[in-house]
Amino acid sequence: MGYLFISFKSISVNKLLPCSCFYHFLCFLFVLLTLPYFSITTAQASLCRTFCGTIPINYPFGIDDGCGSPYYRHILICSDSGKLELRTPSGRYQVQSITYSDPHIIISDPFMWNCQDGNHFRATRPFSLDTSTRFTLSSQNDYLFFNCSEENVIVEPKPIFCERFPDQCDSTCDSSSYLCRHLPGCATALGGSSCCSYYPKATESLRLMLKYCASYTSIYWRNGANSPDDQVPEYGIRIDFDIPVTTHCLECQDMMKGGGNCGFDTQSQNFLCLCNDRNVTAYCKNNGTSGQHSRAGVIAGTVTGVSAAGPWELVLAYGFGEK
Repeated sequence: MGYLFISFKSISVNKLLPCSCFYHFLCFLFVLLTLPYFSITTAQASLCRTFCGTIPINYPFGIDDGCGSPYYRHILICSDSGKLELRTPSGRYQVQSITYSDPHIIISDPFMWNCQDGNHFRATRPFSLDTSTRFTLSSQNDYLFFNCSEENVIVEPKPIFCERFPDQCDSTCDSSSYLCRHLPGCATALGGSSCCSYYPKATESLRLMLKYCASYTSIYWRNGANSPDDQVPEYGIRIDFDIPVTTHCLECQDMMKGGGNCGFDTQSQNFLCLCNDRNVTAYCKNNGTSGQHSRAGVIAGTVTGVSAAGPWELVLAYGFGEK
């Protein structure tokens, strides 16, 4: 008579199932077909980190593949030291903060001019964004350029120049900029170097400006503590982002329907609702009704068996013997 051994290692249960030689193949096939019902793949939701250091990671972002919106896939990186970084075509930049109520990210660029540089201008690479993403440079950024060649760049007091040459107004680097005269934290750091303000509309125009200027920096305006109208200039780059909202995502997040997290299948990039114990295509509560099929979409192909007693490993041992 043949025997089929099933061992659940973590709970140390051994079951010996006798099968006659006549039905041996059918028994073995039955066990193989029912294996999916013995195991549950680890839910993506349990693998979606919600913080990187002190910065909260909420929808539409994710630092684990399959979490958040596929529009922002592989954009944010959490380093081993707990530093959040934004990946762009021009490099990786440390994220200072993320605000979801007024959707924007603040990043710092170590290549930009800072107060410590003074008149010692370093080689600078232009910052750029991937236009295929749902990121945009905020209009609340001001760009200051230093020691520009006046043979190649129009450096003039903008209000006066625009009155005289309205058709060239957008091409002017404003030498009368308030920020040039009131650099945040170091008003006199430039000494005798020239400064002007210009908002580049594209990466190419920024690259062209840097071809004829010694360096540049970005200053954004943040809301003050007293009121939204009280704005304070700080060094950094503000990047605005969209929050894609769909009916599926709203239903998934609805606490009355289980309170899941919005995610996606890492292969098809189709929507998935990430629940605590499974991934479904609609919402977490009442799984199994029409339109809600359990999915085995897991992060980076990782599959872990779980049971009420904790993780286990299923081992099949099959052999012949005589009794």
